[in-house]
Amino acid sequence: MARRPARERLTKPIDPTLPDRERIIAAFMALLAEQRFEEIDLSEIAARAGVSLATLRSEFGSKIAILAAHAKEIDRKVLSGSTADMVEETERERLFDVLMRRLEAMADERDAIRSLVRSAMFDPPLALALNSIGVRSMQWMLAAAGVSTAGPGGMMRAQGLALLFAHVLRTFVDDDDDNARTMAALDRELDRGARALRMFDGLWRMSSPLRRRSHRRPRDEGDDETVAA
Repeated sequence: MARRPARERLTKPIDPTLPDRERIIAAFMALLAEQRFEEIDLSEIAARAGVSLATLRSEFGSKIAILAAHAKEIDRKVLSGSTADMVEETERERLFDVLMRRLEAMADERDAIRSLVRSAMFDPPLALALNSIGVRSMQWMLAAAGVSTAGPGGMMRAQGLALLFAHVLRTFVDDDDDNARTMAALDRELDRGARALRMFDGLWRMSSPLRRRSHRRPRDEGDDETVAA
């Protein structure tokens, strides 16, 4: 089977009219498309963004902080979209639509995301940091789809969705077929996630009597004597 030619990489100029913070994020994502996360130096980010190191430091404390800010911006783009067309949909359909909106908002950054995914495979601290960013974003995606994010159950849903989305990204970064393979992967992952969630909910309900019992205040040994007195 013939290998597909490598995707042509063009250095995208950074819009000089953007605020410093946005130029820094754009510069870092552009650098990620060209080299691995661990190879990118802070001075390179500043130079590509056209800012001083002092300005870079005043905006961000680390490369991870830049990634978190980028994820927050993607969250904002997804959340600012209209949800009127999802009113009659099921919870699963709403979640599918929300996650596809997120992927569409990331469409121009496939090379950067591919690079980041590969780096995370060999860098456990980076993988943990990305997971934390992902869980935070997935809490907002769940809320956008009308799925509860409250309590331990909500946190478990966000963590599960973050892992699910990470699996879909592996297809997304190489999907040049109008996102057809990405949509199929997301559909499969949501089916698997739904089964896992049903299992978790069942275990959570089964454990509720034990949790209620553990939260009761144990009676002090002197309580009976106090009452008798």
